[in-house]
Amino acid sequence: MSSRPVKVIAVTGGKGGVGKTNLSVNLAIGLAQLRRRVVLMDADLGLANVDVLLGLTPTHTIADVLSGEANLRSVLLNGPAGVKVVPASSGVQQMASLSAQEHAAIIHAFSDIGDQLDALVIDTAAGISELVVSFVRAAQEIVLVVCDEPSSITDAYALIKVMNKQYGVERFRVVANMTRTNQEGINLFNKLTAVCDRFLDVTLQFLGPIPFDENVRKAIQKRKALLEYAPRCRAAQAINAIAKKVDQLPVSQTARGHLEFFFERLLATANGDL
Repeated sequence: MSSRPVKVIAVTGGKGGVGKTNLSVNLAIGLAQLRRRVVLMDADLGLANVDVLLGLTPTHTIADVLSGEANLRSVLLNGPAGVKVVPASSGVQQMASLSAQEHAAIIHAFSDIGDQLDALVIDTAAGISELVVSFVRAAQEIVLVVCDEPSSITDAYALIKVMNKQYGVERFRVVANMTRTNQEGINLFNKLTAVCDRFLDVTLQFLGPIPFDENVRKAIQKRKALLEYAPRCRAAQAINAIAKKVDQLPVSQTARGHLEFFFERLLATANGDL
């Protein structure tokens, strides 16, 4: 395992339908276009959708790594801009609740490629299940996606509260998705900040808005990433701007920035040690 720190970014949203996976995919591509070596992990382990969004057909998934039928290198798919994709399983219920031994197997698998990437982008499942919290808790950077729906703000706050009160996480990056205007995105961020400032001791940073853009729907229908389908559209430009901000975030020089530590955190959580 290389001692060089890796930037680990969890993209989450509290609720489904906020565009979390779309941002994960295109953020990974945006970072790759900045000449970073990027791995995109579909961490919705029982309901895979990253491969569907990209029009990829995996022959193996992370489930096969855990069963010993494949190694991680053989599972990796080639995505746009050189992004490597770790596909999840679809319709495999037991993947949503891994045992400590299975977490250990993932640690071992990722140690093989830890010196071959600069950033790991994790697309989490929706909600605040133990598995989602484990991935979010273990990441260096937490990118929280919200949209202009009361339930989106409520669920985002619930996730922030759990991470802050139970695990001491104090810093979150926020993206406002599907906004009609830039001001709408700022207003969304301000709403979330106001309720967090009232009840929690956290710091939120606004990474920016992503405007509502019909090209997003069209790209999904074509099973292509937005940055590949319509790289000059407004939403793509906004995601590229967010990718540049994420790329400029400092990389921790402590163990928190290593993949091995990332999965050690998951294993410790599974064992109830943390």
